[in-house]
Amino acid sequence: MLFFTVNSERHLNKKLTPLNVWSLAFGCVIGWSAYVMPGNVFLKNAGPFGTLIAMEAAMIVMLIISYNYSYMIKKFPMIGGEFIYAKMAFGKKHGFLCAWFLSLSYLSVIPLNATALNLILRAVFGRTFQFGFHYIVAGYDVYFGEILLAILTMIILMFISFGGVQFNGKIQTFLVMILLGGILILIGAAFLNPNVKSSNLIPMFHPINENFNKGILAQIIAVFVTGPMSFVGFDTVPQLMEESDFSSDKVKIVMDTSIICGGFVYVALTLLACSVFPPVFSSWVEYNDALPRLGGILAIPTINASNMILGKIGIFLITASVIAAMLTGIIGFYTATSRLLYSMSRDKMIPEWFSYLNKNGVPTHAGIFCMTIASFTCLMGRPVMGWVFDMASTGAAIGFAYTSISAAKYALAEKRVDILIFGTIGFILSVGMTLLLLVPIPGLNVSLNNESYILLITWIILGFIFFKVRKKSL
Repeated sequence: MLFFTVNSERHLNKKLTPLNVWSLAFGCVIGWSAYVMPGNVFLKNAGPFGTLIAMEAAMIVMLIISYNYSYMIKKFPMIGGEFIYAKMAFGKKHGFLCAWFLSLSYLSVIPLNATALNLILRAVFGRTFQFGFHYIVAGYDVYFGEILLAILTMIILMFISFGGVQFNGKIQTFLVMILLGGILILIGAAFLNPNVKSSNLIPMFHPINENFNKGILAQIIAVFVTGPMSFVGFDTVPQLMEESDFSSDKVKIVMDTSIICGGFVYVALTLLACSVFPPVFSSWVEYNDALPRLGGILAIPTINASNMILGKIGIFLITASVIAAMLTGIIGFYTATSRLLYSMSRDKMIPEWFSYLNKNGVPTHAGIFCMTIASFTCLMGRPVMGWVFDMASTGAAIGFAYTSISAAKYALAEKRVDILIFGTIGFILSVGMTLLLLVPIPGLNVSLNNESYILLITWIILGFIFFKVRKKSL
């Protein structure tokens, strides 16, 4: 019976160091997308220089929003983050609304990272895990072996997390060192490799032709709008505050460095992806256009570049780095989501069952729920998860908006001009990013696709129903 009851005598344990929290945040910022998006999104939409401008602009926006987070964390140093800020500033209904979208934003990344393991393994090891029953979803082949690998990976990491947040933090820090180490070695080797030439980066933007009609500004915006989900992860820091054994004064530098390092990795991998390409192609544009027709390591420019720079050693380094990134993404977002659900349950917004803590102070029921939903999602295939991920970008932007406007409200009462300015700017920018995702603008083509709109509407309806059911507790 203990498993189904809440033990009020147990509590979260303060065991995380600043390095552990930074690793959890940075590990969330850099997941599978940092290695795949250079070819599939960044170069495809804006070229190397357009990506550089867009990601640096997105990074500046995130640093502004981070300023608001650090202010709110000092006021409310408890797990729940944006949910707590919205609730305290505007009431429980706003807190629920913020948490409903934010939980989707966090939760959607877990299965995406887990199934992305298969993308890398397909490229490096071929059909090794393509066994068992097989079906097709939206043109994507789903195999039992790959589903099994993704689900087992998540389950193993979940049980590891049950050992306590301190052990979890140490594992995350170790994986982040592998992630960064592989990237830094490859970047250093690229400077010494004669095949890597600055001239390979030309054209700096994607050229306009019969198949591509975006101007320079539209190209930059197309990549900039990915900012909410590219940098989401630094905002998991407040979810860990009740388990962090250090002053909240250090929080800002933890978040800011995770954002800056994340921006560096995104840009570095994008430049790496187009700085060297197969000799059969005349430019990165021609190579990138051919990606849908290619297979193996050629289909992922970052892996191909690593192979051309360091051969098998390069493949080993990039594979180790990307697998570490995926694992850190799973661990980080799993930790953040389970803590968010725990906080909501503690406030009686969702059933008390979610606030159960095991003997190590870990919200295991919330964690089991996260992994159950994530495991079920793995069955849907990556195209469907991609639609969910795109839709979940709005959740991240809504979380940023609530934090910023909450900071502005408290700053106005306290006459903190700096926070009032940053809070207002952060709110406007967050709302702007949300509108870019939701409102189709001719010539930009950066809004959600039809499938993502349908899923977003479905999520809103489900939230409305759940809100009505739980209304008495709100």
